[in-house]
Amino acid sequence: MSAELLIQLGTKGTETIIMAAQSGLEKAIKEKGASCAIGFPDTNYYLPLTNALLKSEVKTLGDLNSVIKQAQGLAENRASANGLNITALGGVLNKGIATLICEETLAAIKYLYQEHPQKNHSGFLSDTLLRSLGIQLVDGRIAGIAVILGPAKDADQAVKLIRDFQSKSIVSILVGGVKGNTLKKQLEEKNVELGLDNYIVPMGEDYLSAIYAVNWAIRAPLMYGGLKSGQWEDILKYMQQKVPAFVVLLSHVDEVIVATGLGVLAMGFPIISDLEVPNLGKIDTTLYEALVTEQNYDKIVGKCIEVRGLKVKVANIDLPVSYAAAFEGERVRKEQLYVEFGGKSSLAFEYLSMKKMDEVQDGKFELIGPDIDQLEKSSKSLPLALIVEVAGRKMQKDFEPILERQIHRFVNYCMGLMHVGQRDMNWIRISKDAFSKGFRMRHFAVVLHAMLHQEYSAIVDKVQVKIYTRQQDVEKLLTVANKTFIERDERLGGMTDESVDTFYSCLLCQSFAPNHVCIITPERLGLCGAYSWLDGKASYEITPTGPNQPIEKGKVIDQKLGQWEAINDFVKQKSNKTIETVSMYSLMEAPQSSCGCFECILAIIPEVNGVMVVNRDYSGMTPCGMSFTTLAGSVGGGVQTPGFLGVGKLYLASKKFISAEGGLKRLVWMPKELKELLADKLKARAKEIGEPDLLDKIADETSATTAEELAKFLEEHAHPALAMDPLL
Repeated sequence: MSAELLIQLGTKGTETIIMAAQSGLEKAIKEKGASCAIGFPDTNYYLPLTNALLKSEVKTLGDLNSVIKQAQGLAENRASANGLNITALGGVLNKGIATLICEETLAAIKYLYQEHPQKNHSGFLSDTLLRSLGIQLVDGRIAGIAVILGPAKDADQAVKLIRDFQSKSIVSILVGGVKGNTLKKQLEEKNVELGLDNYIVPMGEDYLSAIYAVNWAIRAPLMYGGLKSGQWEDILKYMQQKVPAFVVLLSHVDEVIVATGLGVLAMGFPIISDLEVPNLGKIDTTLYEALVTEQNYDKIVGKCIEVRGLKVKVANIDLPVSYAAAFEGERVRKEQLYVEFGGKSSLAFEYLSMKKMDEVQDGKFELIGPDIDQLEKSSKSLPLALIVEVAGRKMQKDFEPILERQIHRFVNYCMGLMHVGQRDMNWIRISKDAFSKGFRMRHFAVVLHAMLHQEYSAIVDKVQVKIYTRQQDVEKLLTVANKTFIERDERLGGMTDESVDTFYSCLLCQSFAPNHVCIITPERLGLCGAYSWLDGKASYEITPTGPNQPIEKGKVIDQKLGQWEAINDFVKQKSNKTIETVSMYSLMEAPQSSCGCFECILAIIPEVNGVMVVNRDYSGMTPCGMSFTTLAGSVGGGVQTPGFLGVGKLYLASKKFISAEGGLKRLVWMPKELKELLADKLKARAKEIGEPDLLDKIADETSATTAEELAKFLEEHAHPALAMDPLL
């Protein structure tokens, strides 16, 4: 197949899709009317691709007439209404963009008629889901996104390909099939567990479903990059440079797939195929090669990484099972279970402590009690004390809980293992498959020894592991560990912003939100909820040139607002001079910027002189008249938005929680689930401020979803916000 033939096929494919979109739209308008509402669920971006590139907010079927006309113009190499026109490859990529726009139109009509999502497929991915993945993308747990079109040569090759992607922490998105055969079916035939938690997302059996991967990717520059709809040149550049996606084309190609491929190349994503297609080197829109053939399935993943320029972390650990971040969300079901520790089945805990250098023998492992291959036939559980002892010249007591929390992550990376919780609330399961492959208790030590050295070599010089599986030993050791757990909580709980002279920055999210700067203090964790002040301190000790840098507070500008001269100077420099002043304790005056990975959003409700908070797991309406998704569209992207703020949920119970505006007494509404989750912490904080029954005065969705309902509830419950100084 020649390049000329590809262009001919692509041209024909574009014509086919435009005609299909016109026909589909005419039918829909005839049956439902031009004013019929249309769109995808749980997004603030309308039809995301059309919104981003054409600056068109499609709300009704009638709005799509203009969209299809602009697509027709692009197919004929005429610029869109807002100037969209890609000159690379003589303008042929405009046909690809036209194809994608019409495919998004067709997909929206499929949603209108409830023909998408197809059964057991994800279809369109919500804004909330994308935001929850943000931190995994920026910290490297997700190294890339493979959009795989079509089935593999056979089921064994399918498993080989997917396992290879998983081992490299690359998410696989499955789309399309040939004569009823799909990659999803091939994997299910081999009992491969699917789902986003396992980095395998089946989007749809038809090739049209590929558009859901496209309109996933196109939202990244809008959510994180601070870009606005219609800024098509900057959006496409962002996609090329910051969205680590690529397409793998397997087994089948036709004229529509070729046209779609032209659109993929226009967005900067290379295509790797097992078909005999003409190779295409670097073009203006891609970083490296645009179209590459690789028919050896053992080499496809490596070729994808090379062509997209991904940076992949691979842990080479001597284990009988695969090991990668892709297995972190794996669940071991009851029918798959070989043995478990903790949960409701037995007493179990894990504990990491610092020792003197001469007290630790690096790599040493001791098992006191039976191994899992010595279980009685009727038993499926054992007690467990997982004791990790570390030593290092730069190790500090404050780092113990940080390293201990990593046990959860490191163990979960083992395929066939499930780890939930921490301390004395952990729960570990080992599957029959992992056991049959040879996984034993010593492999916990192998994993923890290797990963603590790999990720924390700057502070850890030696690691040894002791595992106890006898009840009397576990009970005795837990008494000792519990004393330490209490001491840690008291030590960390006593830290205040005033007790330290240094805060820490976090610039991790700048890979997606270039102007965003997070400042982390002892009383204000990162807005993603994943990084505390101690995490920042440990990160700096580990990687002095990394994303977490110490900032000496220096001269105070305004104690109430939480402004320091050195903090402002740092933020101005690291935000590319887009933010000059930041207040650590204020929602209203120069608040921190928000990237898009936030757990919750604070929003002012002027009618009741208070603020509400909504977490990303809540999909309903809020009293400010916006859902989380709608709010997030305004707050993210690394900009300051007075009156609105992305935060980590634990910040709500902090003494510094919007203290410039009066703190917790300003909180008037929050989702019931979030209230219940934080109840103990919020009650303790309310008691400290002399409002012991404040939690009962805070409304939730069961009592108010409008400002009017909220005002009535607050008056009936005499909420203190009503009597405070005006916010505006």
